[in-house]
Amino acid sequence: MNDFLPVIAALAPTVLIGLVFWFIMRALLRSDKSERRALAKIEAEERRRLGLPAKTASE
Repeated sequence: MNDFLPVIAALAPTVLIGLVFWFIMRALLRSDKSERRALAKIEAEERRRLGLPAKTASE
């Protein structure tokens, strides 16, 4: 078991930095997705309020 301790100690910082990077990227992508959804909802409400046709997928 003592042979694996230096290996674990050497790999731990890399693994931890990788996990931190993954959590940050995940949070950024989720916030972008949520922001786009909120903006689409606001745009749909404004279009409805102004009497414009609903936006289609091709627009």
